[in-house]
Amino acid sequence: MRARRLAAVATVALGLVALSGCRAEPGIAAYVGDQRITDVQVTAAMKDLRTKNPTPESSASEQPEAPQPKLPRVADVVRTMVLTKVCEKLSAEKNYQPRSQVTAEQTAQELRLDPETGYVRQVAKLYTCLSGLPAESVEPTKEELADVIAAGRAAGKIPADVTDEAVAQQLDGNQLRGALATKRILAEAVGRYDVSISPRYRPLELPLLSFTEDAHAVSVPLGEPGSDVVTDISTPEEPTGAPEAEGTAS
Repeated sequence: MRARRLAAVATVALGLVALSGCRAEPGIAAYVGDQRITDVQVTAAMKDLRTKNPTPESSASEQPEAPQPKLPRVADVVRTMVLTKVCEKLSAEKNYQPRSQVTAEQTAQELRLDPETGYVRQVAKLYTCLSGLPAESVEPTKEELADVIAAGRAAGKIPADVTDEAVAQQLDGNQLRGALATKRILAEAVGRYDVSISPRYRPLELPLLSFTEDAHAVSVPLGEPGSDVVTDISTPEEPTGAPEAEGTAS
């Protein structure tokens, strides 16, 4: 979602897991408990995205071209796969029921992608699941408010002559409290489900509330911190012997 101001990007969150040791098997992108997401699934999802959403060839026409969709990154695909498993596991455990059904067509319109794309269907499935989480809000701690303010100042979205106290009063509202509540719910679940991410896809960060598309007010890292992340649309390297396919994210 393309936020242009401090607005909810999506009512989604993932928690930081502090693990004493990282599980690492060749060809495994992520773990959610005893469930595995493989590199083959990830690369298959990327191929499906490109195949069903080709980039139009440049035209010599003087007419301005329509804005082209921005294909999701590899990190977006992995994050969606992991969060879907976390949400479904949590919902089954707590008997949460979706309050709304998000269709692939609705999601495709928002993302400007083909509704038959596996990633689009996965996102719709995820949003439907997330709608069943408790719709509560929590009072932010001083540390949480300080982090939001620091992010806003770093992004140049908070004037230097405005005090932290004044900013805190403006920011502390339903959007911020709702985002923090969702973050806490899923962070606890992710910790219990022992979520772990391959170093090749780290670090993963999911925004809940943003000042701009690239400046997040509230965001949560998924899995362990690390480097060697695949950051663009390119296909991750396959394990030895794996096919060069990249299919649906479902």
